[in-house]
Amino acid sequence: MAVPKNKVSKARRDKRRANWKLTAPNLVECPQCHELKLPHRVCPSCGQYKGKEVIKVED
Repeated sequence: MAVPKNKVSKARRDKRRANWKLTAPNLVECPQCHELKLPHRVCPSCGQYKGKEVIKVED
């Protein structure tokens, strides 16, 4: 196996790992029911996509 030539300090190691954070999902407003939903997906509350009813939603 490969062996490190020099010690990697904690600061250098942690700087490399600083970008492992999660990002919040982008939410857009549904044009029909004005609920928040993921973009380019069927609205879970009204079942519409691009102005057409794609799935039936039970009330």
